[in-house]
Amino acid sequence: MEPKVTHDSNSHRFEIHLGDERVGLMDYSLRPGEIHLVHTEVNPEHQGKNLAAILLRESLAAIRSEQMGKVVPVCSYTVKYMEKHPETQDLLLNPIEEAIAACRWPGAKN
Repeated sequence: MEPKVTHDSNSHRFEIHLGDERVGLMDYSLRPGEIHLVHTEVNPEHQGKNLAAILLRESLAAIRSEQMGKVVPVCSYTVKYMEKHPETQDLLLNPIEEAIAACRWPGAKN
């Protein structure tokens, strides 16, 4: 079964489905000219299947094609994804290094 990513603009989220089941989502908030990607999750029983990466890849493609604004990654998974995929970094409002620094938690090494 192929995963399918949909955009629910009323709820400010992208969702990933396997068949009729929603198995993950990415919430966002909008500000003038900006889209803040605030939370990404995949249901525990579907983790480890690359679904979060597919969700991010397709969501960022939609953000690009729909010209939804410059991306501000708040979610640590999103920051890590965009760090590993430099082809997405032109969507960023600020350099990836700023997003990485903002996601550091107390006690993190490097």
